[in-house]
Amino acid sequence: MYRFPQSIVLLLSTIALTAPNAQAAAPFVPGTGEFLRDCCDDFENPNWSYRYNHPKSSHEQDDRQRSPGGRSNNNLWHEGGKRGTPDLVKRVDTPLGGIPGSTGALMFATRNSGIPGRVANSQQQDDLLMLFDRRLGRSIPIAWQPSCTARVYLPPFEEWENRTGPQFGMRCDCTGRNPDGSVEAYWPGMFLLFQSETSRNVETDSAKISVRGDRLGHDIRKIDIAEPGWWTLGLSFTSDGQVHYYASEGIDDLTSDDYVMSSFPYSMRCMTFNNFFFNVANWENGRSWSTKWVIDDPKIFVQPPPGQTAANLYRIKKKPQTAKKPQTMRNRTTRQQSPNQRSAANSRANASR
Repeated sequence: MYRFPQSIVLLLSTIALTAPNAQAAAPFVPGTGEFLRDCCDDFENPNWSYRYNHPKSSHEQDDRQRSPGGRSNNNLWHEGGKRGTPDLVKRVDTPLGGIPGSTGALMFATRNSGIPGRVANSQQQDDLLMLFDRRLGRSIPIAWQPSCTARVYLPPFEEWENRTGPQFGMRCDCTGRNPDGSVEAYWPGMFLLFQSETSRNVETDSAKISVRGDRLGHDIRKIDIAEPGWWTLGLSFTSDGQVHYYASEGIDDLTSDDYVMSSFPYSMRCMTFNNFFFNVANWENGRSWSTKWVIDDPKIFVQPPPGQTAANLYRIKKKPQTAKKPQTMRNRTTRQQSPNQRSAANSRANASR
């Protein structure tokens, strides 16, 4: 895959093409700064489990949130109140080629992704939320320049749901300010799209990484994937409210060479990073399962403003891990552990716009 030279990256990032009248900040690599270990999960605990609590929510389709919603036994992962929990969520052995030393990862897939008891005969999706905000007792203000990363395993193409279209999403639940000054939720992220050889004008199975999005909210197809396997994805947020997207084949930590693009999605400037979540989509006909997705080591990082440390970010009684000197992902080898969080009914509307 072609990598843009960093000199070109920095030049493009200073040109305000993605938001009217905006001075764009230079991007930084996701994983820079202090790792919020107790806000994340590594799936190393063999007793990790998930309780579904069906029927699932379907607020996006029929305005119904069916509490209490699914959640993991470490209380970090929750069903999305907007759409609903994937029908399969479980800890699995780390697929071949994963992070060295990793023995566990998270698999999820779905089949009945629409309104419970009905068949939509259309593309539907479910959400799985990693609610780090409940560990912090707050969202992360943009001044802390947060970022997130995750390793994603793409199975062999013959194991994907056999349809052309979006199948997986890595998303951030954010609050942003519109050009008119109004404030609302929005959800930047990256998607994996499948191109099935059974579709017209498609000669062989392949995939693409698509970015959400440009200043109008349109998805931008950026990276072709000819071979499955592990990928590392990441998003970072600069204090000007801009979102920066990175992707790399393999499980190595991201670097500046993995830069994809920068944008102010929907022409919005990010104000807070609220939680981290994943989409899984399928053609909901009562029979077809989605692709079985596997992720490992989803992580959150911050760069404290001058005079502050990560400890100042917490608004809960529990003390965070001892703050470490800021560093980039490339020089960090520590793996995270798992802890405690919130109810799906209180989650933000983690939906596509």
